[in-house]
Amino acid sequence: MTTDINTPIILDYEPISHFKIATRFFRKLPRYTKEYLCSFFPIVYWIHRYNLTWLVSDVIAGVTVGIVVVPQGMGYAKIANLPPEYGLYSSFVGLCIYCFFGTSKDISIGPTAVMSLLVGQTVATVTSGDSGYTGPQVGVAMALFGGIIAAAIGFIRLGILVDFIPEPAIAGFMTGSAITIAIGQYPKLFGMTGVNTHDAAYLIFGNFFKHLPDTHLDVAFGLVGLFVLYAFRFGTAYLGKKYPKYDKLWFFINIMRNGVVVIFGTLIAFLIQIGKDDSPISILEDVPAGFTAMGVPKVDTNLLSEISGSLPSVVIILILEHVAIAKSFGRRNNYKINADQEIIAIGVANIIGCFFGAYPNTGSFSRTAIKARSGVRTPLAGVFSALVVLLCLYVLTPAFYYIPDAILAAVIIHAVSDLVSGPKFVQHLWHINPLELLTFAAAVIITFFTNVEYGIYVSVGLSIFFMLIRIARPRYAVIGRVPVRPIRESNQNNYQDEKKTDEKYNEQQKGEDVDYVYVKENHPTLHDIVEPPPPGVLIFRFDESLTYPNAGFISDKIMHYVQDNFTSGRPPPTTRGERAWNDRRPLVKKEDLEAALAEQESSGRKLKAIVLDFSAVNHLDSTGVQALLDLRLSINRYVGREVEWHFASLATPFIRHALMVAGFGNQNGRDSHPLELIPIVPPQLQRQQQQPGNGGKITNCSSTEEQRCNIESEVIDIDTTVDISEKRSIYYSIHRVPSQQPPLPSSSTPSIRSTPTAHSNSGDDQSSIRSGKTNRSSPSVINIDRNGNLSYYPLLERGVPIDRAPFFHWDLEDAVRAATYAASKD
Repeated sequence: MTTDINTPIILDYEPISHFKIATRFFRKLPRYTKEYLCSFFPIVYWIHRYNLTWLVSDVIAGVTVGIVVVPQGMGYAKIANLPPEYGLYSSFVGLCIYCFFGTSKDISIGPTAVMSLLVGQTVATVTSGDSGYTGPQVGVAMALFGGIIAAAIGFIRLGILVDFIPEPAIAGFMTGSAITIAIGQYPKLFGMTGVNTHDAAYLIFGNFFKHLPDTHLDVAFGLVGLFVLYAFRFGTAYLGKKYPKYDKLWFFINIMRNGVVVIFGTLIAFLIQIGKDDSPISILEDVPAGFTAMGVPKVDTNLLSEISGSLPSVVIILILEHVAIAKSFGRRNNYKINADQEIIAIGVANIIGCFFGAYPNTGSFSRTAIKARSGVRTPLAGVFSALVVLLCLYVLTPAFYYIPDAILAAVIIHAVSDLVSGPKFVQHLWHINPLELLTFAAAVIITFFTNVEYGIYVSVGLSIFFMLIRIARPRYAVIGRVPVRPIRESNQNNYQDEKKTDEKYNEQQKGEDVDYVYVKENHPTLHDIVEPPPPGVLIFRFDESLTYPNAGFISDKIMHYVQDNFTSGRPPPTTRGERAWNDRRPLVKKEDLEAALAEQESSGRKLKAIVLDFSAVNHLDSTGVQALLDLRLSINRYVGREVEWHFASLATPFIRHALMVAGFGNQNGRDSHPLELIPIVPPQLQRQQQQPGNGGKITNCSSTEEQRCNIESEVIDIDTTVDISEKRSIYYSIHRVPSQQPPLPSSSTPSIRSTPTAHSNSGDDQSSIRSGKTNRSSPSVINIDRNGNLSYYPLLERGVPIDRAPFFHWDLEDAVRAATYAASKD
C-alpha cells in the first residue's frame, strides 16, 4: 500500500478473544491432525525420489559404518556387563528401524559408551543381590521402558525439554563417563583379574595400581593395539595434510583401524593357542550365532521397581545424545532436524529392539562422523550397516571366539577418548561463564567418585537451578541517553574528515534537533557522556519476561530507585512528631515551608512519568500485571500525584492486551489517539494561529489544559511559522481534531489504516514538506532542550506507525518524548 508522506499510519487491534482463538484452532484441527500423523513417517517425503546414485553412496557409507560398529558393539556390551552378542543385537535393530522415523541422514544408532556404562552400573546393582534377575533381563527392561517414555515425549511434542539442559552439563557427564569407562578398561588392558570394575572410578583407579604386579601377557595385545590405533589416526591425519589429493583414501584407511586391529589381534590369539587346551590370554570365547534372545520381554513390577531409579537417566541420555548429535550434523550439512520426531525415532527403535534382546541404544557421535564423511545420502544407509551386523551374527561368530579382551579394551579406550572435553573447552567456559564451568566440573567429579547416574542428576539439577536464579533475579537497567550528532545531507561526504573542538561542535548544534542513543545509566564505556533522562522522567528496561518468579523483585527495584532518586509528594516535616520513622529529610521551619515546597517542585526530582522498555519482555503473566498495578499505586502514593506510565516496544499483542485489561493503555481518561491531532505547542513559546479571512493577521491562541489550539474552522490550509532562533524555523500544518473517532476494524489481527489529512491534496502542503515543513497530522511531542531550542519529532516523519493507545509506543524515542511532554505540562 502506497501512502502519502502526510498520511499517518494508525495501528488498530481488536481485543484478544480466547474463545475465537480456540474456535479457530478446532476449525483447523483436521488439517493439524493429518499433518501430525504424516509427520511420524518422514521417509514418505523422500523415498519416492530415491535413485541409483544415492544407492551407491548409501551402500559405501553403510558398509563402512557396519565394519566399525561390530567391534564397538561387542566392546560396549562388555561395559554394560552383558554378553558381547547383545551389543550386536542392539546395533542391528537401531540401524534398521531409524530410517523409517528419523529426519537425519547422518546419525547412526546403536550402543554408546555412556549408555553402556549406565546400563552396566544398573545391571551390577540389580544382579548383586538375590533378585533372581539376569543382566540381559535388566538391559531389555531398560530399553523397553526407556523407549516408551521417550516415544511418549516425542508424541506429545515435548522435545523442548532438551533445551533446558545446556551444553556444559552434557559435556560434564559425558567427560566423567569417558574417564570412568577408560579407567574401567585398564585392568582388562593389562590382563588383571583381581580388580572389581563395577566399583566407582576412583576405587578402580587405586586398585589398578595396587594390582600392577598381576599384569599378564594381555598387556602386550592391549598396549600394542592401542599404539596401532593412535598410529593409524595421527598417521593418516598427517598424510592427509601432506597429500590432500588422496584425502578420501586416507580417510577410509583411518576408519578401518578398528577392524584391522581386531582381525590381527584375533589371528595372533588363535595362533598362540594352537596345541593348547586354554588360551594364555583372556579371549571372548563363545558368541552364539543368530538372534538367540529374540522373544517377548518378560517384565514384572518387581523388575520395574528395581530399574525405576535409573530410568530418568536412561531417558536423558537417550534423548540428549541423540538430539545433540543430530542437530550438530544437521547444521554442518545444511538440513533441518525435527527434534520431536528424532525422539520418537529413538523411542520406537528401543521399543522394537527389546524384542530382539537389545539394550538401550542411541546416536553415536563417532559412528555418525564416519557415516557423514563416507558420503551418506539418505537415512537408508543404516539398513546396509545392519546387513553387515547381520552377516557377522550368522557367519563370523566362530571367529569371534578368539578376539582378545585386551584388544576390545584398547578399542573402547580409543573410542571414548573423543568424549573427553579438553583444556580449551574448560578455558572457554571460564572466560564466558564460571557458573557453567562449575556445572561441568561438578558433573565430572560426581561421576568419577560415584556413578554416571548421580553425575547426570547433579549437572542437570545445577543447570536448572542457575536458570531459575537468572529468571527470578534478572538483569535490569535504568536508562540514560547519549546525544549524537545528526548526519545532515550537506556534510555526509566530509563527515569523517571534520576535526572540530567540543566548543565549536556545541555551537553548531544550537537550534538543531538532537538525536539520542539510549543506554544504561552506568554503561561501562559510555558512563562519562551519558545524560540523565528529561526532568521528572524515569526510563527502565527489563532484560527478561515479567512473570511470577521475578515480578516482585523487579517491582521492588523500581520502587527503591524511585524512593532514592525522586522526592516524595509529602510536604517536608516541620516537627519531629510529624516526621515518619523512615523519612530522612531534615526538619523545615514553618515559615520556610512554602519556599521548601517551591524548591521541591522546581528541583526536577519530582517523578511525573515512567517509561518502561518492553523490547525484551516476551511474556507477561497475571502476577507480572498485578505487580505493575501494585507498583503504580505505591508510586502514586509516594509522589502524591498520578504518574503517567508509557510502554515502548511491546513484543506481542498478548502483552498489549494484558496491559490494556489492567488499564495501562487509557490512563487519565485518554482512551485512544484521534486520527488527526493539532500540534502541541510548549508553554515556553507564544502560540499563534492565523485565522482565515482576517487578512493574514497573527493572533494569540487561547490556552487550554492540554495546551492545544482550538480551531473552529474546518481546515486551516496555510502553514503557520514559529521562529525559534536565527538558525531554525519549524513549520506546522494545523488541522481540526475530528469530533468522532473512527471505528475499530473487525479483524482480530493488527491492521494498518491509512488516514489522509484534511488537505492531503493541497499542492502547498506538498511543497512545504519538500522544503522542510512538517504536516502535523500525527501525534507528536515537542521538547525544549537545555539551550531553549525546540526539538520536534513527528512519528510520521520518522516512519513509525501510531498505536491507537496513547501510552503504548513503537519505540523508546517516541515513548520518552511523550513522557517528556507529560512532565512539562505541570
